[in-house]
Amino acid sequence: MGIAYGVGNELKNKNYTYTNSFYKIHLGYVFKTATHFRYEMVVQPEVNFGKHQLLNRYFVQPHEPDYEALRERFTKRKTVQDYILNIGIVVRTPIAKSFDIYLLGSIGPMITDTETERLSKGFAFSDVIALGISLKAATLTFDFRPSLRHVSNAGFQGSNAGFNTMNVEFQMTVVL
Repeated sequence: MGIAYGVGNELKNKNYTYTNSFYKIHLGYVFKTATHFRYEMVVQPEVNFGKHQLLNRYFVQPHEPDYEALRERFTKRKTVQDYILNIGIVVRTPIAKSFDIYLLGSIGPMITDTETERLSKGFAFSDVIALGISLKAATLTFDFRPSLRHVSNAGFQGSNAGFNTMNVEFQMTVVL
């Protein structure tokens, strides 16, 4: 069981700005240990705090109803909160007695509280892939992992361009 904190920015993009910070609770369960790898199931409830602004007002097209009002609304800086329940797999391999590297992949449902030109308010998905390192010290483990995150609603709602961010996460886990 652990807690993680992270920060991120959109991948290089000239149409909008998006920065985020987040907190995760990390619940992990080792379900298989092999000669060189350990496989873990993870559940990661997360709250994400984003700041977003549309820079390219022409992203909102004239064929959209009331497009000028939408351009005005979407070009203002907004705060966005996301509530996520990611479920995933970690594949871990030891490098030394107290040092591991791992690959984490997760996906989960998300609720976002703010409509943007890129994503409708409400239900969406969050996908994460990360490459991490762990350092064990007694019953504590410290993790550092850069990650890529994509959020979108899979076309279930109106706007679905989504956001792509590069994040850096720090985690402290207690082995129970």
